[in-house]
Amino acid sequence: MTSATPAPPTALRQTAPAPAPVPAGTSIAPTGRGLWRRARWYLLTLVLALLAAVVLAAANGERQYPPLDPRSYDPDGSHAVVALLEREGLKVDPAIDPTGRPTGADTLVLPEPDLLSPEQLTAIAAARHARLVLIAPGPAALSALAPGVRLSDENGGVPYARVRGTDPGCSLPEAVRAGSAHLGGLLYTAGSRGEGCYQRGHGYPLVSVPTGRGTDVVVLGSGEFLTNELLKKDGNAALGLGLLGARPHVSWHLPDYTAPVAEGGQKSFQDYIPEGWSWAGYQLAIAVVLAALWRARRLGPVVSENLPVVVRASETTEGRARLYHRARARGRAADALRRATAHRVAPALGVPPEAGAPDPTALCAAVADRLPERSAGDVRALLYGPPPTDDAALLRLADDLDALERQVRKP
Repeated sequence: MTSATPAPPTALRQTAPAPAPVPAGTSIAPTGRGLWRRARWYLLTLVLALLAAVVLAAANGERQYPPLDPRSYDPDGSHAVVALLEREGLKVDPAIDPTGRPTGADTLVLPEPDLLSPEQLTAIAAARHARLVLIAPGPAALSALAPGVRLSDENGGVPYARVRGTDPGCSLPEAVRAGSAHLGGLLYTAGSRGEGCYQRGHGYPLVSVPTGRGTDVVVLGSGEFLTNELLKKDGNAALGLGLLGARPHVSWHLPDYTAPVAEGGQKSFQDYIPEGWSWAGYQLAIAVVLAALWRARRLGPVVSENLPVVVRASETTEGRARLYHRARARGRAADALRRATAHRVAPALGVPPEAGAPDPTALCAAVADRLPERSAGDVRALLYGPPPTDDAALLRLADDLDALERQVRKP
């Protein structure tokens, strides 16, 4: 919209002009195309997030089992030894609660016994199973279930040995029949009543201890010889059948690997969230941060919009005059007309401006010199007099100012 200086006084006396044709305005209402252009990136991000969730769900659709799980066919699973035991007529039951005593549960296999609470260890010791097979137990499990057996590092020996084929070197019937087997892992001392086999340094990866309560405990430093991958090598299968198949029933504990190894206490909310979903949440958070940084670079593309209408300068002046009339601002309108007339007349008379406006005394004297029929007092009253009291006086003032400007500009 273009602003202009007030028009000559005659503009106030013009009747309302016929409205000029107004070009069609530009609509600012949102269109379907505009909404699509704004929302397409957000929709694309949502679709990608959904696709990532579907891919993660599909990737986790195949059930994953931990190592030494009797249900697992993976290389580190133990389904092969379970199949051998069942072929020999034994019954193998996976057990989630090792403290229960199902009928005929003669052999209890405990992978990762350190994940059990002290109360569970006490309950297992009181259950009096015919045989306990402990795989890689720590001090707490040894103290509760295998009295007299300790980790070999407590006596200055080597605490750990690599799993490899080793000769038994003991009189334990199961080890003698199996011969060389892949033993290793944690090393233990046999104590005064136990018998150690497959010696490595100053410790044993296999220790058999009778408890004196009708139960014998077999401590294994590693259960890798029971895995599907190593079971067929050396005497691993024979050793597994001998240690686990001495009784007609086997109860195989399924450890809860998500449980914290702490004394008691309740699980937090994060303990119930699968690990895969945690990573998915991290990826989603990173995507949100990157999207925020991308959108924060600017508020959006620059949009060029045409003005709704085009207004001429004369219409702007007439509109301002109508506002003055509606507000009854006759003094303000008169000042605008007088100031505009003075600014247009002063250059024609050679009166320089001072502080943005011509000097009143010099301007009045110059007009009186140009127009002998007008005195300096009359010119001052016209250009710098009091405001008009009504609309008629304002119109007369506009006519007089218009006549004065025409006379001064007349050659």
